[in-house]
Amino acid sequence: MDLGSQEKIKKLADEHERGDLLVVLGAPDDEAAEIAAETIIFGDPTYAGALTEAQLGLDVYHVLEDDIKSEIPDDVWEDQVGVMGDALEAEALAEAVKNMRTKDDEEG
Repeated sequence: MDLGSQEKIKKLADEHERGDLLVVLGAPDDEAAEIAAETIIFGDPTYAGALTEAQLGLDVYHVLEDDIKSEIPDDVWEDQVGVMGDALEAEALAEAVKNMRTKDDEEG
């Protein structure tokens, strides 16, 4: 997750109730998805960005998770995700992000 995205997420978390926010990731591999989810929930593990030591605990999902995909209109899906939705390992991506949510539930 780039530093600019971290800053935007932190700003939104500071301005809104945490329960009103949902972060949707589009990372192309499970390792990147897991690190991004960890950053959003527990803080930046690289200690480089705005979310360093900022344990936001926000709800985070991958765009390819069924719960998210089902909420996106077909035309928007085709325009924004398209064939990448078929090419990527949806189950591995969903599992990586879900594992971070589960870890948050266990620790929270």
